[in-house]
Amino acid sequence: MSNQKTINVPLGERSYDVHVAAGLLDTLGKTAAEMPNVRQVAIISDSNVAKLYGNRAIESLADAGLDANLIEFPAGEVNKTLSTTSDLYDRLFALEPAIDRDLLIVALGGGVTGDMAGFVAATTLRGVRWLQCPTTLLADVDASVGGKTGVDHAAGKNLIGAFYQPGGVLIDVETLKTLPPAVLSSGLAECVKHAVIRDPSLLNFIEANAEALAACESDVMTDLVARNVAIKAAVVADDERESGVRMHLNFGHTVGHGIEAFVGYEAITHGQAIASIMQHDKKAKAGRVRFVLPTRLGKVEIYDNVTPAQVAASIERLA
Repeated sequence: MSNQKTINVPLGERSYDVHVAAGLLDTLGKTAAEMPNVRQVAIISDSNVAKLYGNRAIESLADAGLDANLIEFPAGEVNKTLSTTSDLYDRLFALEPAIDRDLLIVALGGGVTGDMAGFVAATTLRGVRWLQCPTTLLADVDASVGGKTGVDHAAGKNLIGAFYQPGGVLIDVETLKTLPPAVLSSGLAECVKHAVIRDPSLLNFIEANAEALAACESDVMTDLVARNVAIKAAVVADDERESGVRMHLNFGHTVGHGIEAFVGYEAITHGQAIASIMQHDKKAKAGRVRFVLPTRLGKVEIYDNVTPAQVAASIERLA
């Protein structure tokens, strides 16, 4: 396949490859069949992505001689819950023939799908294998690499979950052509984040190829995704469980998660949201919220002495 990029995530016995190219979804069956003792596959996908790519994934698996089922859940972050997860378990355990630990779960979709399908894989039968097939730019460069899985709780995002690495990642950049512009932009913002924390030259690449990236030209998008995956893979290899440098990837997320939670909490004020929601963020330690802040392009540091008043003032200036 022309211009295919492969990036290894080096984690010892949990190492795996991330493949990036146009058309890779059609190789899903071949990839699954090459994994030892895979006899049954369950594709977990949201209601939007299932309509676009579900049949194509099923056909690839069937062509490889694998029994495959598509399990669909309602799209949206609001459905990334234990209730939805419970429904996924029910449908997995109702499959015929009955599932066993030779089951392979495929996460087909964006970050919500990857997080939730990975959590289901980590907890079904105490752990079954899984593959990531991300279909958004944000999932390509962030959620698909590193093994963070989980669901949301009323107290905050991703508070229930596990570190559970996939067996591999297939990133088909052609799927990005169906994204709305706003969703594509959010993925590009994540790429800018990686540039700020690790690789300033990536900013130059994004600027020089802005029109091609907006048009999702396959070769340029493959290069962009591969560069970002390599950054994340290196960080994850240094700190798989987020005890040190992996926290650098949280640049911009602490306030962002607070604001996201605030949208659903109409009974409290904006100031209360910043002061109380961020205290529940899983990046807080001993009651102190940790912020990742740039000291120069390509370098960030972690601070735990930022006050809620300073955060509120910064958001007001941006607004």
